Parts: sequence; structure tokens; C-alpha cells
Amino acid sequence: MSKKTLNKANLANLGADRLADLLIEVSAGSADMKRRLRLELSHNLGPAELSADIRKRLVSIRRSKTYVGWRRRKALIKDLSTQADMIIGKIAPAAPTEAFELLWQFLELAPSVYNRVDDSKGDVGQVFRDAISHMGEIAARAESEPEALAVRIWDAVRGNEHGEFDGIIGYLGPAMGDAGIEHLKRLILIFEQAPLEAEGDHAALRFLRDLRGRNGNYAAEQKTRMIRMWRQELAVAQGDASAYIAQYSAKDLKRPHIAAEVAALRLEQGQPEQALAVLADAMPEQHASDREGWDLIYVEALIASGRLEDAQKHRWEGFLTTLNPGMLRAYLRVLPDFDDMEFEEAAKAHASSFGDVAAALGFFLAWPALGHAARLIEQRTNEIDGKLYHLLGPAAEALRTRYPLAATLLWRAMVTETLRKSRKDQYGQAADYLMDCVAADLEISDYGTFQSHGGFVDDLRKRHVQKSAFWTRVA
Repeated sequence: MSKKTLNKANLANLGADRLADLLIEVSAGSADMKRRLRLELSHNLGPAELSADIRKRLVSIRRSKTYVGWRRRKALIKDLSTQADMIIGKIAPAAPTEAFELLWQFLELAPSVYNRVDDSKGDVGQVFRDAISHMGEIAARAESEPEALAVRIWDAVRGNEHGEFDGIIGYLGPAMGDAGIEHLKRLILIFEQAPLEAEGDHAALRFLRDLRGRNGNYAAEQKTRMIRMWRQELAVAQGDASAYIAQYSAKDLKRPHIAAEVAALRLEQGQPEQALAVLADAMPEQHASDREGWDLIYVEALIASGRLEDAQKHRWEGFLTTLNPGMLRAYLRVLPDFDDMEFEEAAKAHASSFGDVAAALGFFLAWPALGHAARLIEQRTNEIDGKLYHLLGPAAEALRTRYPLAATLLWRAMVTETLRKSRKDQYGQAADYLMDCVAADLEISDYGTFQSHGGFVDDLRKRHVQKSAFWTRVA
């Protein structure tokens, strides 16, 4: 390896004095680097000195009112990450109690930070989520009185406006111990029994919130949801699945995704029959968004009950209805050798004639079976919906090398749909697709019953000659 390569060994050969000079030089125009170097110097003097510097920085961040635009977002994220890393990596090993206090103060920064930065990407929030994930390991070595810790956690979850303390009950459950957990339960019970606090908002705002509630009382429903969430987090902390499940009402258990969650807990407890009973009372519609999760747990419960034949039947029937590739894979894995090949071919034949051509194409792409996908496109071109850009675009890319005709038919469908609906915001992408057709034309020796590229473009021009905003992009 070259001695000029930038690595630790080569830099160490420069010697401490030379490296110090270089650090002073390169940090001259960087406040972030200077701040980091000062923290390292403080750490060299001991955790107390480093703690004092971090505390000062946290106060400075909290007091700042300046809006952080996109140019300074990375610097803010780096600054926050540096403070958290110093607390977790430098202070916690030697002074866990001090580190716990500092990390708590760090999490309390969140509201002031969110008030002056756009976190639509979630990367600022990720810094706080990463930080809170270390609370448990630090708290385990820190000195804390269980009931006092419970009160502190209670105050945090009550004011958790930005989600900065999400999961804190679970992280600190072991540190609270039984005494702390029981005290937190009492605090929740007192809150539950107390009347709703009067809202200071305008009557119109309260009315709109109530409209969002299922029973016309948003505040009451929100309170109920929060109490249930806190009690379930406590149940998880204590490993009490029954207490967790008890927070759901009979109405809640009719919802498929909740039933699947409860059934999974029953399976963990070795209660497959109870799991099946819960699932049977909350069977979703075949094409419902929560059907897949329900199906997976249902099959697990059948297998745990010793009903492998029923599990296989459910998998096969589920595949026939939805073309879910996961269901088919699970079904085939259990079959004897050679039987799996026979059923795989039967599955592909079924998919080829499936009523929903988009679902069939999605299956062949996911399996993958690109040859079958190409034949499907060529045989059922008229059924392809050109609006399905999210499906057809990636499908065309997957097919363009080995099956250029099929890819071209998909590009044509999207171009035609874009022009037919005059979707000007899509003209640029449609023009790119038409250029893809030009490239694919060189690889296609026979269009069969389909128009040649020239014929397709001529016909497109005749039908959409007035759409110059598109044609100028492909001229």
C-alpha cells in the first residue's frame, strides 16, 4: 500500500507535532471541526470536563431561534450527532449517571430543534431515535431511584409532542424495576380516572378535532389511546403478554391487523388454538391491505396446531386468489421433490390467465419469470393500463435486454396514456420512454402483429399533433 494513502498508519507517521499543526490549519475555517477538537481536548481532561462542555452546547442549541435551511441541515445533524456520540461513547463508560442525565437533556432538545428545521426526510428525528435507543444500557449502570425515575418517565410521555420519547418505557423498564413500574401504573390510573382537562383552543378547532374522532370526542379518544399504549409498553417491559392483550377491546380484536398481533403473542405463549380463534373472528377481505399479515400468522398458527395440510391448502388457495409470491414459495417449499416443479408450472399458467393483468405482471416480475412476463404483455397488450407507471416503468427496464418487444409495448402504453390525458407534468418522462423505444427498435427483428416503431410514432403524431410541448422534447 502506498505511503501516501490517507489512513491511520500513514498519518501517525507524521508525528504528533505535525498532526497538531495540520489540525489547527484545517480547522481554521470550520466551526464544526473546532468544536469537535475542543470536545476531544475536554475528554482528555476527564468526563467531568467533557460533560460541562456538552451541557453548554446543549443549552446553546436549545436557546437558538434561527431557522435552519437546507444548506445548514447537514451541519445541524452533524452537531447533534456529535453531542450524542460524545455522551454515549465517551462519558457513559466512565460516568453512566452523568451520561444518563446528559442524554435526557439531549432528548429534551427535540421540540426546540423541530421548531426551526424542516424534518420531512426524518434524518433529524433519526438522531434522537438513535440516542434514545441507548438509554436502557446507560440507565442499567446509572444511579437512579425507581419511583423518581417513574415520575420522570411519566412527565416525559405526557409531553411527548414530537415523539422524542417514543419507547422510553420499554427502554427504561429494567431500570425502573418492579417498584418503579408499579408506581408508573399508579400514575397512569390516576390520569385515567381524572376528568378531561378543559381545552383552551377555539370552539371551531375543538369541533374539527371531534369530527376526526370516531365517537365525536377526539380528546377522550386520544386519552384512551395513549393510556392503552403506555400500559402495553409496560406489559412488554414486564414480559406480560396477557396484560398487553387485555388492553384491546372486543371491537379492537375484530380488526385484522390487531388480531394478527394478538395471535402472534398467543403463538409465543404456545397457544395456537387461541391464536386461531382470535384470527377466525377477524378474517379480512381477500384483497384487503392487511390480508397478507393476517395470512402469515394464520398459517403459522395452523402449523403450530399440527394442521400442515390445512396450512398448505390455505397457502395454495391464497395464491390462486391474490398471486402473492410469498404464499406460493411457502407452499412449494413443503412439497416433495418434483411435485414442486409441477405446481410451479400450474401456478404460472394460472397467473397467465389471471383476471388482473397488472397483478399477473407483478407476480412474474417478483418470481422472477421474465419470459412469462413478456408473453403476458404480448398476449394481453390491450388490457395493460398505461397509468400504472410505478409497475410498468420498472417492468420495462427488467425486460429491455432480453425481451425488447415486451418492454416497448409497456413504454408505448405509458406514452399513449400520457398524451391521451394531456399530462404535461409527465411529458419529459414520456419523451424518455419514446427514446427507449427508438433504442429497442434496433434489437427487434419482428414486431409480429404490432405496429413498427415508425408506424407507432406516425400514428401518435396524427392523434396528438397539437401537443407541441411533448414533440419538442423528442425532435
